[in-house]
Parts: sequence; structure tokens; C-alpha cells
Amino acid sequence: MHERSEHAIEFRIVLPDGMVKHIHAVGQHVFNANGEAVEFVGMHVDVTERKRAEEEREKLRQLEADLGHMNRVSMLGELTASLSHEIKQPITAAIANANACLRWLARDEPDMQEAREAARRIVQDGNRAAEVINQLASFYMKDAKMERELVDVNGVLREMLVLLRNEASRHSISMLTELAAELPKVRADRVQLQQVLMNLMLNGIEAMKDAAGKLTIRSELDRDGQLLISVSDTGVGLPAERADRVFDAFFTTKPQGSGMGLAISRSIVESHGGRLWANSNTRGAVFCFTLPTAAVEAQP
Repeated sequence: MHERSEHAIEFRIVLPDGMVKHIHAVGQHVFNANGEAVEFVGMHVDVTERKRAEEEREKLRQLEADLGHMNRVSMLGELTASLSHEIKQPITAAIANANACLRWLARDEPDMQEAREAARRIVQDGNRAAEVINQLASFYMKDAKMERELVDVNGVLREMLVLLRNEASRHSISMLTELAAELPKVRADRVQLQQVLMNLMLNGIEAMKDAAGKLTIRSELDRDGQLLISVSDTGVGLPAERADRVFDAFFTTKPQGSGMGLAISRSIVESHGGRLWANSNTRGAVFCFTLPTAAVEAQP
């Protein structure tokens, strides 16, 4: 009142029956011709229902985050053997190169050129192992900060190819890529984008695991200037007369499936302003999704 300023505050009250109400209060002074405050006008609004709705939305958001985390952990469980090999491979190569380096240095006349080359390969192998571990750490951490940044989708696709390479080889499945060059970046949460791609690629591998096949990943710009990603397989295809249900929560055709992977993937894509759908292929199935590029988002 001394500052003669408007005010807006929120507080809680407890009614005689014990019910708690959330109140939003606003107020301002009324001045006369001499500039003196002659009246104070205010209004109290009951915002309890709004507060409850906000709390429910926060609970829902947390539930979606928890389900997303469970889905990622489940996928990593399926990939344990493959990822173990992916990490052991560069470590084994680093040990072999270290032994070679020692042999070159132990000669009566050390071959410094060969020793340097072996040491360089050790660094490369160590960096490769560290890269795989870092990708995994960011992927499965529950409390990792989710934030959107400019992301090179082709780069994320290549990361997923590295992680899934041995899983595909284990089932004699070849992975092919048709990635358009110089695609614009998208504003996305990198971990969530990894989750969508891994879900779709693992589903394709799962559909072909009983017979060798091909998994093809494409990236391009569609006619609307949005990024279009497609993952197609030559597997068993979509369930007859139930293709539209594959995105329903808890619907699955896998004996060990949770039925949440595609539902979560669609939710993630839609939260980024895109669309995810599935089509039957001549042989197998194709899953496609779009994402608005940073340039499209910037348009008024």
C-alpha cells in the first residue's frame, strides 16, 4: 500500500470442514484528482480446480517419463549380449595394439614409427569404447535432464546403427541406409529421439529374426519441408485387420512385449510436433515419422 503498486499473490485457506482452497488475489489502488489513494479494489478467485488440474498434468508427465525410462531399460535388456560385444571389441583391439606397441619399442633398435601408429590405434579404440558407453549412459539414465536442442538426425541414426549392428548380425540381418545429405537440423530431445529410433529398428529386427532380411533406414525432406524418417523391414508385416492397433497402449504381437514401445514413440513424436504412422510393405512393414525442422518452426 505504501508503494501504491498493484499486487497479485496466491495463498491457501482452510475451511471449517478441513477442505483446502487455493486462492489467487489481485488488487490495486484508486486515486483521486490529487493523486491520493482513496480506495483499494481487489478480487479473490478460487483456483483450486486449476491447481488440481496442474497437479494431475504433472503426475501424468511424470508417469510418461517413468514409462519411457522403463521402455528404454527394457530395450537395453534385450541388447545386453550385443552391447557387451560392442564394448569388448574396441577394448580387445586396444590391448592387442598396446602389446604391439611394446614389441616395437622392445627391439634392439625401436621402430618408433610403428610404435606411434600402434599408440594412435589405442587412442582410437579407447575413444570408440567411451563413445558407446556415453551413448548408453545418456540413454538409460532416469534422471537425465530432458532438453531440446538442435540435433543432426542423420548423426543420431548412425549412433543407433552402431549400437544395433551386432544385434542385427546375430540374426543375419543386413542394415541399409539411404540418408539424404545436408539435412537441416531439428529441435528435439536427443535421448527421446534415440528411443524412438531404437524402438522402430528393434521392432524391425524382431520381425525378421527367424529369417534373414533387410532393415532399411531412410531420411529425407518431404514436400512440406519436414524431416521424414522411415524404417522398413522384410519381416512378417503388420497384423492383418489390426494394423491401426499397433500404436495402442499394451497391444503387442511379441510374446515378451510390453505393448508400450510404439505408444510411447508416437507420444514422443507428437510432442515434437510430428506424426508417426505405419504401412504395410510389399514384404514386411514400414514405419514413418516426420519432425519439423528448425527452419519450419521459425516460420510465423
